[in-house]
Amino acid sequence: MPVISYREALNQAMREEMEHDPNVFIMGEEVGHYNGAYKVTQGLLQRFSERRVVDTPIAEMGFAGIGVGAAMVGLRPIIEFMTFNFSLVAIDQIINNAAKIYQMSGGQFHVPIVFRGPSGPAVQVSSQHSQSFESFYAHVPGLKVVMPSTAYDAKGLLKSAIRDDNPVVFMEGETLYGMTGEVPAEEYTLPLGKGDVKRAGTHVTLVAWSRMVHTCLDAAKVLAADGIEAEVVDPRTLRPLDTELIVTSVKKTGRCVIVEVGWPMAGFGAEVAYRVQRGCLDHLDAPIERVTSDDVPMPYAKNLEDEVQPQVKDVVAAVRRTLYLD
Repeated sequence: MPVISYREALNQAMREEMEHDPNVFIMGEEVGHYNGAYKVTQGLLQRFSERRVVDTPIAEMGFAGIGVGAAMVGLRPIIEFMTFNFSLVAIDQIINNAAKIYQMSGGQFHVPIVFRGPSGPAVQVSSQHSQSFESFYAHVPGLKVVMPSTAYDAKGLLKSAIRDDNPVVFMEGETLYGMTGEVPAEEYTLPLGKGDVKRAGTHVTLVAWSRMVHTCLDAAKVLAADGIEAEVVDPRTLRPLDTELIVTSVKKTGRCVIVEVGWPMAGFGAEVAYRVQRGCLDHLDAPIERVTSDDVPMPYAKNLEDEVQPQVKDVVAAVRRTLYLD
């Protein structure tokens, strides 16, 4: 099976869907001649021309609105934000238009649009460019929210998102683009709303998404050296959330640690904790633990940036608390 990077997997997904459906096009800042800020759209302009790979001004509200209108009349736009921090400029189009037009039109208009781009902390880009907004978008009915952690998931889920008749917020881990993994050469898709067990275990369930999946996998290796087998569950899609997969795992292990790079207050992990409590109350052998970033804007200094975000040691410590070892 070919081994390719996360960014190449996304590129393949868009290329294949644009070849499959002439209604698919991509629009955003520097997506064409510059090949994308993270080179995710590399080569697409040469393959599909400026008619379907559209470079835009720095005007997120404007080109997000164009995308919503295009989706309403039958096209399938992919709107790239250079970073999801910039999606805040377009949030009215995403939340008040894309998410609501189907319901407000009585089903007369579908909005098959994908808003995609890098999300979460990068490296030393400070407070305004290192934020995680999945809880913002997962809060909104009418949107689907996807956060793949691997190249395999990224390709399969992006293809499904492009084909979906509903608006999808597709958030790519900003530090995952260079990570490689096996991706089939043949056609495949992954269903939205279905999670995946990234590592089987028996003593504790670690629930994480995007980059935190890899932090949990590294923590699981550390724990295994002490005889503690952690199961790592990746929901992949936050809305709809595969609650059944998470609950089944926690019922098996009796313990749950939720790990997210977002802030603690009203973070998405709180919703996961609620669902685990509802589905597993009689099976829990310890209180649910959450590991989050600190409740502060992201510092610029590298040592402080690392200190703010969840690290392997933080996950290990949380697991040990559930086992009453600390």
